[in-house]
Amino acid sequence: MSSSPTNEKSMDAEAYREEKVETQVETTLENVDEQYNITPQEKKRIIRHVDRRLVLTVGVMYCVSLMDRTNLGAASIAGMKADLNLVGNNHYSIISLVFFVTYIVFQPPSTVLVRKIGPRLHLSLITFLWGGVMIAMGFSGNWKVMAGMRVLLGVLEAGFFPSCVYLLSTWYTRYELGVRNSIFYMVGCVASAFAGIMAYGIMQMAGIAGLNGWQWIFIIEGLITIVIAVAGYWLLVDFPDSKRATWAFLGDHDRQWICARVQADRGDVKTPPFQLSQYLKAGLDIKIWAYAMIFFNTTTVTYALAYFLPLILTGNMGFSVGAAQCLVAPPYALAGIVMYGTSKFGDKYKLRGPIIIFNTMLVLIGLPIMGFHSNAAVRYFGVFLTTAGANSNVPAAMSYQANNIRGQWKRAFCSATFVAFGGIGGIAGSLVFRDEDFPGYKPGLYACITTTLLTLIIVGALTFHFWRLNRAADRGERELETDEDGYQPGFRYTY
Repeated sequence: MSSSPTNEKSMDAEAYREEKVETQVETTLENVDEQYNITPQEKKRIIRHVDRRLVLTVGVMYCVSLMDRTNLGAASIAGMKADLNLVGNNHYSIISLVFFVTYIVFQPPSTVLVRKIGPRLHLSLITFLWGGVMIAMGFSGNWKVMAGMRVLLGVLEAGFFPSCVYLLSTWYTRYELGVRNSIFYMVGCVASAFAGIMAYGIMQMAGIAGLNGWQWIFIIEGLITIVIAVAGYWLLVDFPDSKRATWAFLGDHDRQWICARVQADRGDVKTPPFQLSQYLKAGLDIKIWAYAMIFFNTTTVTYALAYFLPLILTGNMGFSVGAAQCLVAPPYALAGIVMYGTSKFGDKYKLRGPIIIFNTMLVLIGLPIMGFHSNAAVRYFGVFLTTAGANSNVPAAMSYQANNIRGQWKRAFCSATFVAFGGIGGIAGSLVFRDEDFPGYKPGLYACITTTLLTLIIVGALTFHFWRLNRAADRGERELETDEDGYQPGFRYTY
C-alpha cells in the first residue's frame, strides 16, 4: 500500500526542518571561524593539538586505571588464589566487588571537585595515590587485607573516569566527540588488554626477593602508574574556559575560539555558579537514568569479561595459564578496531542509537557461541564478538549521553550518575560468574544476555522519545534542554 500524499508532504517537511537545523549549526560554526580568523589549516592544527594533549593523555592514564582495577584475573592464575586461600569460597568475588562500593559512592562529588581544583591536580594526584595502593596490594598477606586495599583503590579511582568523560565533553562539538571518546577508551582498553601478556612476563619474576609472580604484577604495575601520574601532571589540560595555567598548550585566542564553537554548537560553555539544588535537579530528568542504565548493562558484560575471561580460558576452554594470559589480548584488539570504525561512522552521519544497537547485536551473537558451542576454538571466536561489541558500546554510550544533554552542572551530574551505574555494573559483573557454576557458567551467560537485550529496549524507547520531541521543537511548540539559565535556542536530540 502506498502512503498518502499528505503523509509524504509531512515527511518531506520534517526532513527539511531537520536539514535546516543542521545547516544552521554548521553555518554558525563557520561564522565562529571567520570571527576569530581561523583558517581550515589552523582549525586542523588546533584540534590535533588538543587531541594529542587531551585525548591521548587521559587515554594513557585510563589505561593504567583499567589495568589496575581489572588485573585480579591475571593475578589469580599467577598464584594469588592459592596464596590467599581463595579456592572453594567466594573470597575472590568479594575482593572483586568491594572495589565498586566506594567507587560508586565517591563519584558524584568528583565532577564538582574537578571543576573547583582543575583536572591537572585532581586526576594526577588520585592516579599517583592509587599507584601506591597497587604496590601495597603486592604485599597483602591474606584476602581481608587485599579486600581492604581494593576498597581504598575504589575511593581513589572513583573520580577518574567521570571527570575524564566530563572534561572531554567540554572541548569538542557534539559530532566531534564520538571519535574522541572511542580513542580515549580504545587506548586504555587495548593497551590494558595487552597487560595480560605483560603480566605473563612479570610472572616469571616469581621467587625474586621471596615474592610470588602475582605480587610482582601488582608492584610493577603500581610503579608504572606512579610514573604516568607524574607525567600526567605536566601533560593534562584544564577546561577550555578555565583561567588556570596549562603547561605549553594553547594561547588565549585559540582557547576563546574553542569556547565560541562549543557555545555555537550546543550553547552551554559558560559555567553558572554551583548550586546543590540545581545540580541535583538534573536527577529529575528520566533520560539521565536511561543513559545510566545503558551503561550498567554494558559494563556488566565488560567487567565480567575483564575479571573472569582468564579463568574461563583456562577452566572452561582448557588453555594453559601462559596461553590464557596471551589469548586475552586479541579480542580487545578487534574491539579497538570496531569501536573506532563505528564511532567514525557515527560522527560522520550524526548517529548514536544505531551504533549502540549494532554493537549490542555483536554481543547477542557472541555470547551464545562463547557459552554453548562444543568446540573450544569456536567458543573463543564468540569471545571476539562479545568483547568487541561490549567494549565498543562504552564510548558509544558515552557519546550518546553527551550529545543529548545540555548545561554544565547537568553534564557533571550526568557524568557522575552514568559512571556510577557503570560501577554497579562492575559489581554485577564480578558476581555473575560464580565458582559453583564452573565450568559452564550458564547463569552468568544468561545474565549478560538479559542486560544486553535490555539495552536494545532502552535505546529503542529513547529513539522514539527523541523523534517526538524533535518534531515538536521543529513545529515551534517547545524548546529542548532548557534546564539552565542562558540556554541557546535550537537544540535537537541525536538519535
